[in-house]
Amino acid sequence: MAIRLIYLLGCQIFRWLALLARSSAAKDIEILMLRHQLTVAQRIHPRPRFSWSDRAVMAALLG
Repeated sequence: MAIRLIYLLGCQIFRWLALLARSSAAKDIEILMLRHQLTVAQRIHPRPRFSWSDRAVMAALLG
């Protein structure tokens, strides 16, 4: 149990260090992507689906 906790803490520390190394533009793109995914998920339909415009926005952000 203690080994797993140490492993998880180590993984989290490496994630934080990787986040510090990323540029602010990469962070901004990730935030925009997550906000867009949230708007798609909040649609009224029972199961949200990505439309072609949603895919175009995500492709533009990732490209």
